[in-house]
Amino acid sequence: MSSLRRTTRVVLSVALLSAVRTVGAQAHAHTPGMTHPATPAPVEAGQSAFAALAEIVKLLESDPRTDWSKVNLERLRLHLADMDMVTLRTRVEATSVPGGAQFVVRGSGEVVGAVKRMTGAHAAMVAASGGPQLQRTELADGVRLVVTARDPNDATAVARIRGLGFIGLMTSGDHHGAHHLALARGDAMAGHGH
Repeated sequence: MSSLRRTTRVVLSVALLSAVRTVGAQAHAHTPGMTHPATPAPVEAGQSAFAALAEIVKLLESDPRTDWSKVNLERLRLHLADMDMVTLRTRVEATSVPGGAQFVVRGSGEVVGAVKRMTGAHAAMVAASGGPQLQRTELADGVRLVVTARDPNDATAVARIRGLGFIGLMTSGDHHGAHHLALARGDAMAGHGH
């Protein structure tokens, strides 16, 4: 093979590769108003607290009745921080008691306040919703919760309390989204620290 042919092949290969790269880059370039019909959009807008705030902002902005003079997203942000601390930074000791379970939930520093605020607000919500019976006692470094079934002989209800454990009981119920929206709107919340 002559050197002219090799040079021509190399030049053609480089030109072809360059053209493919240019077309490929143009196919992925982002321009205003561009959509990706074959790709579903993400549901969560980043870190969970950020995503929760973004969802609430979207709801507030889409509601023409929003009273912006009362909106307090900082209050919701602080609540979400409490949720994070209670979920990830507590120590929980669970023991069975007749008809349910006892949970001693402890933390240190700012986690103690988060535990007290979250369990206080949740105890009020459980009582209002007709859920299990809940006795809450504040400790220096957290709380003691004794959760029992309304009918202590209902083996399924007792097993549910023990199976859910502390964090499962804190997350159960379909009130969290409405609660977050109420916090952001500046509504009064009984038993809530923010």
